[in-house]
Amino acid sequence: MGIKTQFSIKDLEHLSGIKAHTIRIWEKRYNLLRPERTDTNIRSYSLENLMKLLNVTYLYNQGVKISKIAKLNNAEIESHIKEMGLQDTPEVYAVSEFKSSMLHFDPQLFHSTFNRLEKQYSFREIFFHVFIPLLNDIGLLWQTGTIDPSHERFISEHLKQKLIVEIEKASSKQPSKTENLFVLFLPLNEIHEIGLLYVNYELLSNGHKTIYLGNNIPTENLSHLMNHHDKMVFVSYLTVQPEKENLSNFITHLNKTISENNDNKVWLFGSQIINYDLEIPSNIKTFSSLSQFINEL
Repeated sequence: MGIKTQFSIKDLEHLSGIKAHTIRIWEKRYNLLRPERTDTNIRSYSLENLMKLLNVTYLYNQGVKISKIAKLNNAEIESHIKEMGLQDTPEVYAVSEFKSSMLHFDPQLFHSTFNRLEKQYSFREIFFHVFIPLLNDIGLLWQTGTIDPSHERFISEHLKQKLIVEIEKASSKQPSKTENLFVLFLPLNEIHEIGLLYVNYELLSNGHKTIYLGNNIPTENLSHLMNHHDKMVFVSYLTVQPEKENLSNFITHLNKTISENNDNKVWLFGSQIINYDLEIPSNIKTFSSLSQFINEL
């Protein structure tokens, strides 16, 4: 699959939050965008059209009238955005910049935006106030087909890189809480690693010992750790796997695998577990959110 460079008016609506009907009015009344048209007269927008609309939307959401924006050239629009970005909440501006870095595949913009945030906020604040809203937006764009896999992968890999740097910093400190060893893993076919990486970061930052196994780990392989450690807490983040119909079997198998030692426990996170309504063994704890986890940590 090639990288997406042409966008439909629905794509523009999903990315900008401006209704397709309004975009058409802006086109007709202000000549704001210049789409190409297919043989069947369907609008097709270039990346340049899309970026202009996102810039226009940013100013429009800041209260600038569309009639005034329409009179500005691209350089003037960008100048106004920079001025307003300084006045706006840095989190909102950062999410917009990260999306722009994704659409342009621009790592420098990603890093410069992060570096600016890092001067003002703790990593936890950046994660909760910028990364989570960004990931929620990216998820919606992915589900609607507005962005393709390369866009999603670009953002997720850059977020993982930042997490790994913070994990390295936290790992350099001597653990102060050694009662339990935390073993972090994702089950088979689960590749969404950002949530689990963040849990690892918080555990290390709070002085706990962890072993990070990463993604795609068969449950039975966890038994190998029994020969080396006791009093373990197995931590997993179930975003899309196991699927709902297989979740009960996964929990049963996981509990059986780790229960050779009665001191072992399981902590489960993620959207798959949140709505799970069957009985869960007493040594398995579920978290409805990362905020709940931090509050209880």
